[in-house]
Amino acid sequence: MHALVEPNAWVVLRLPSDTLKILQIAPNTIVSLGKYGTFSSNLLLGRPYNKTYELLDRTAGQKDSDLRIVPASELHADTIAEEVAAAKQASGTGKEGEENVVIGGDGVEFQLVGENGEVIMRSNRETIDDAAQQTLTMTEIEELKREGTGAGKDLIAKLMASHLGIEQKTAFSLAKYKLTKTKKYLRRFTVLPVDVPMLIRWVMGEKDAGRIMEMREEMCALVGSWANVHWAEAIDGISSGGRWLVIDETGGLLVAALAERMGLLHPEYTTSSPNGTSSNNPAQSTEGEHPEIEGESTKPAYTERPLATSNTITLIHNNAQPNLSLLKYFSYDPTTSTPTNPDHPLSTHLHPISWLQLISPSEDTTYSTSIPPLSPSTLSTLKSGKRGTYYRKQRRHNKIKQIVDSTLDGGFDGLVIASHMDPVSILRHTIPLLRGGATIAIYAPTIEPLVTLSDAYSTSRRTAFIQAPPESFLSLPPESSLHWPGDEDFPLNPTLLLNTAVQSARIREWQVLPGRTHPVMTGKGGAEGYLFTGVRVIPAQGRVEARGKFARKKNNTGTKGLSEENGEDASLRSAVEVEAVVANGEKRGLDESESESAVKASKRAKLDDELVV
Repeated sequence: MHALVEPNAWVVLRLPSDTLKILQIAPNTIVSLGKYGTFSSNLLLGRPYNKTYELLDRTAGQKDSDLRIVPASELHADTIAEEVAAAKQASGTGKEGEENVVIGGDGVEFQLVGENGEVIMRSNRETIDDAAQQTLTMTEIEELKREGTGAGKDLIAKLMASHLGIEQKTAFSLAKYKLTKTKKYLRRFTVLPVDVPMLIRWVMGEKDAGRIMEMREEMCALVGSWANVHWAEAIDGISSGGRWLVIDETGGLLVAALAERMGLLHPEYTTSSPNGTSSNNPAQSTEGEHPEIEGESTKPAYTERPLATSNTITLIHNNAQPNLSLLKYFSYDPTTSTPTNPDHPLSTHLHPISWLQLISPSEDTTYSTSIPPLSPSTLSTLKSGKRGTYYRKQRRHNKIKQIVDSTLDGGFDGLVIASHMDPVSILRHTIPLLRGGATIAIYAPTIEPLVTLSDAYSTSRRTAFIQAPPESFLSLPPESSLHWPGDEDFPLNPTLLLNTAVQSARIREWQVLPGRTHPVMTGKGGAEGYLFTGVRVIPAQGRVEARGKFARKKNNTGTKGLSEENGEDASLRSAVEVEAVVANGEKRGLDESESESAVKASKRAKLDDELVV
């Protein structure tokens, strides 16, 4: 994450109405904020994030407005005034029996106070909420808006001063009225960096939420947490990162969330080249060196960096190119053949692969058709356009071949899925690629597909599979058992996943007021969102036998031994009594004398056996 606004960077502008607007700050351009006005983009370059700016009044002949940084004392003037008033009340300097609320007081914010700087608030029983209470007409309001003096503060002050029932409003009602007018007329905005939570809020609130499968911030965080996506520095030769298998149908939001956890989302800008990146980021380290250019006539002018072998994201997609449109807000565009930011970490750590290349790589022409090498003499005779096409095809073939081969080798540390496809069909091809102990996290807007998947890995189904494996599974050799396609009773091998669960979480905003605490009624609805989690395990080969040495407990007390002896006699007696003796062709029970003799005979036989041992 950067501290300053860089050229061509994407930023979030939060307007007074809490509307979010994402813009690219290109040099020497004009930024338009609609009714709030326009300003030059150069005024934001090199400025820090999280600052609030105010559009100043335009002078005669000036087309665009200048900006002013709003200090914190002005932003929180009302809060400071309330704290000062509360301190006065606590110290006893205020008038008794009156509720004194001072609005403003620092000479910066617009003020609505009397000559003594106090506003006495009354009950809202007699408050008449009617448009007739406002004496300013719409024509006068529009004229004040066109004048635009004081960045809208003068207009807000005049609206409040011309309200006939302003003195009847309570403190809460007055603050609510003031906030409404501030959001409507104040010409301010805040510059925020583009990160994953901010991008989710923008898409969920301003764009189509179905584009990202209605994945909220809390669900996005749970996916990354349960998938154990992380990055850490190498310690004593231990690998610094892992390899994650991802299926993303959220337009690149899931990839961005995982890349942010792995330290791959934001490029490191340098002071010498604003559009370039620095190689100081350890998360971007790759193995190998860049190939050198040996000749201008036979070597391409652009050389790709070698693909990373760790701390990578392997993305499985449906089409010829993955849909990662949301990654453009992080200065990464994978659709272009010559990327504008070739040193972006995702250019070497993001490995896209199609389903055809994963399931049947021999049918993919790009993977199966190799590019024959050309001699330097042949390359020198080609035109520059054909020579560039040759190098481009060669780079593409080598890259895809390396990605496909490394993916088929497996050994991934986790699987993360956010897709509309059936999760059962997805896991049938991706589970064999995971190592033992790999974590799995599958997001779905609704619970139905995850319930079906959870049933496939239930304990009862796993027990039935272990006790009586299907014939189609037993007929496979051990090396092919992982790729068993399943049958009607067992759509998946239930012994490959353990600790499966389905969960959900949702953050709800509440209005907290005395006697009026309830959820915000204007909160966004939509899908709840659910998450399936599990751990990949490797079943033990052969039969598992449990052995142990069990010692009998010694009885120290005679009472305990006597009770156990009596219990033993009772058990022997009951065992003998249930037997039947056939005499004269009839079944009859044993009488009391026969039962006692049978018990004695059984105890004598048991004692003889112990003596023999």
